[in-house]
Order: sequence, then structure tokens, then C-alpha cells
Amino acid sequence: MTIPTASFAGRAVFRIGYGAAQLARLHDRRGEAVALLRRAVDLGVDHVDTAEFYGFGFANEVIRETLRPEDGVLVVTKVGADPNPGGRLPLRQAQRPEQLRASVEDNLRGLGVDRLDVVNLRRLDTGPGLRPEGDQVVDLDDQLAVMTALRDEGKIGAIGLSSVTLDGLRRALPAGIACVQNAYSLASRDDEDMLELCAAEGIAWVPFFPLGGAFPGLPKVTEEPAVHAVAESLGVTPSQVGLAWLLHHAPNVLLIPGTADATHLEANMAVSEITFDAATLATLDAIESRSNEVPIG
Repeated sequence: MTIPTASFAGRAVFRIGYGAAQLARLHDRRGEAVALLRRAVDLGVDHVDTAEFYGFGFANEVIRETLRPEDGVLVVTKVGADPNPGGRLPLRQAQRPEQLRASVEDNLRGLGVDRLDVVNLRRLDTGPGLRPEGDQVVDLDDQLAVMTALRDEGKIGAIGLSSVTLDGLRRALPAGIACVQNAYSLASRDDEDMLELCAAEGIAWVPFFPLGGAFPGLPKVTEEPAVHAVAESLGVTPSQVGLAWLLHHAPNVLLIPGTADATHLEANMAVSEITFDAATLATLDAIESRSNEVPIG
């Protein structure tokens, strides 16, 4: 049986949260977006992942409108990229210290709060995606300096890292790191050593692209025959198997699956009830891991 909660930034949270990026799909149906997030909270979500560049501020607006203090939801946002309406990509790199500070202020305004619970510093060191160029190549120590200053000022509660290397995490540990968000799934387990370090240090591991396949070239969990076989035997979907494996794999894993559909939301939350026997887990563990170092853009 999976453990229902894990420690995150000094709090015990339900291990299945909600990633708000998909709320942007409901941009023209704001009422539906609010209702969906409210439904997530009613189902037990107490950890929401967001960013000012999700829907060019729309996700943060919905969170601000929907969540109440008594809900006790830990809201995690990120800096290192900013909205880029009309650009070739919907976001642009914002790695410089002054940009990180400005992004924190943007998230404070967007969420309507005086303090952000957790802020992930989105590096561009590893995993699928862009790599920094020009003045966006910034030393991690310089970034951590401004992040810790913001924490000291009371604008940030805790600091996380995203798209970071193992060496980068080790360098950052003295600053106090609450979580790591890297691309990681059953089909792409490059960061196993980092996950183990996080477990040892009491750091939450919050994988993005938890089923892989979000972009062309990324390994896709739901295309694995073994995953389909397990899903059929348990009467669940391949996606649910992929998410449940993550919960079984390590006790510090927290999930933030995103969706714009209430039925899909309920299916994601039901993953906490899925159990694997030893043979099934061994079958899934034997799936080949493939790299997620795929350029995007």
C-alpha cells in the first residue's frame, strides 16, 4: 500500500497534487477552470504547482480566485522563465538574478499573496528543453544568492530546483532545498542517483513529464507493452500504472499530474489506491530506461 502523504517544505502533503499548466486550456471558460481546481481540492489535493507563465498568468489568476486560506493548500511556483506572448515559444528564459527577483514579484502579484510557499528555480542544465545562451548562462551560486535573499526577506518560504544536475543539487544543498523537479518517468530514469540523494536529504522529488512523451522523441510510458499488460490485469489505465509506479518507487515522490478534465482528474487521484505485488513491481522495474535529453523548440 502506498503511503498517502510525504514531507514537503516542512509539511505533510497528500502525494498526489495538481499541476496547473493545463488550466490554460480553459482560458475562455474561467468558471470551468475554477470548478476544476475546486474539485481537486475537494478530492484531497493540498499541493498545487503553478507558474506565472502558465497561460500568461491565467493559472495564477484561477488559483487566486479559487483557493482560500482554510483550504491549507501549498502553492508552489517557479522562476527562471517568463511569459512570452506572441513569441515562437510561449515562454522566454529569465535566468539572471534581477530577472528571478522580478519573476518572484510577478508571481506574488498574480497569486495575490505576500509570500510564496515554495519557489522552484528552473535551471536549464538537463532534461528535455532549451539550454541557456548568452547572458542567460548564469552561475548557480549567483542565482541561489538572490533566492536565499528573497527567502530572508520573507517573500519566499522555501526554495526548490528544477532541471538541475546531480552536481548542481549537491552544490545547492547548503542553501536548503525543499524539492527537485526534473523530467523523470518509468521509461526515463536518468536521475536515479539524484532521486536517492533527495530521499536521503529529506527533499521531495516532484517529477515533471511523469509519463514521458510530452514532446516528440521523449520515451512514453503508455507505449510500453509491460505497462499495458499490468493495466489490463488490474483493470486500470496505462497512465494510472505509470503514475502509481512512481509512488511505489520511492517514498519522497510527489505527483503533480495536470488536466483540464474533471473525469481525468478523478482518475489521477485514484492512483493512490493502486497497489502492486512484488512480481508486478519487478516487471515494471525491468522496463528499459531511455534518455530524455531531447531538444525542444
